[in-house]
Amino acid sequence: MMEALMKLFGKKDSSAKIAHNRLRVVLVHDRLNISPEIMENIRNDIVQVISKYVEIDMKAMEMSLANDEDSVALVANIPVSRMKHDKGGSK
Repeated sequence: MMEALMKLFGKKDSSAKIAHNRLRVVLVHDRLNISPEIMENIRNDIVQVISKYVEIDMKAMEMSLANDEDSVALVANIPVSRMKHDKGGSK
């Protein structure tokens, strides 16, 4: 209950929790042997495709890898400002 209230009123994560999450991301990257350059390329490709359809807030965008017991997931939080209007066809 208290955690929900903290999120509702915008309390930031503690620096320990942020550091823990960053360490998890680094460990997942190491496990998959994904270099920072490859992650940046993936990020840029996703932004390029999504930007064809919506305007996104690049400054607030977050992307990471999440490790489960037997799988790894790419997790993206991409705030959308607005939809772009269809200009009459696709490429």
